[in-house]
Amino acid sequence: MEEVVAVALGYLAGSVPFAFLLARRRGVDLRRVGSGNVGAANVLRTSGVRRALAAVGLDAAKGALAVLVAARLTGGPATPVAAGLASIIGHIYPLWLRFRGGKGVATAAGVFIVLAPAAAATAGIVFVLATWATRYISVGSMAAAVALAVAAPAGDGPTAVAVGAVIAALVIVHRHRANVGRLVEGTERRIGHRI
Repeated sequence: MEEVVAVALGYLAGSVPFAFLLARRRGVDLRRVGSGNVGAANVLRTSGVRRALAAVGLDAAKGALAVLVAARLTGGPATPVAAGLASIIGHIYPLWLRFRGGKGVATAAGVFIVLAPAAAATAGIVFVLATWATRYISVGSMAAAVALAVAAPAGDGPTAVAVGAVIAALVIVHRHRANVGRLVEGTERRIGHRI
């Protein structure tokens, strides 16, 4: 029973749409401007750096919180991993926004900072380098997801964490399929492009 509660709480935590709420305070509805994505990258384009950084921090915090609460409620690594994945799914498909959310990158970062800190650090470095080199947040996000999927299994952590990292990476890359299409077409927005 505790496992079910932990996963449900993880989903509900992930569903809190911090990016949407932060932009809304500035009078911006992220669903109707920019990419239409309810995530930190669209906050950056529509509401500025300060709110975007706040969105990243809060989204990461809810992923970390989901894992920490699950670890307190249950034993072993499997349930915290499941709760972390549930928080990522909650961010992508939030209950409060008719299941139309972000892409789960910052929430996944928070999850794996707790579950696999070394792999998360590797993914973070890859994100910064790839984003800096290309000026595309989407490229940095997908590169970081792939790096996480490689680095977590390469570590000596539990198998459940490695499997969770691969699942999270697949979900994140899948959520970026529209970005891939825009990259191919040459219409993807670079950093610094304001709405």
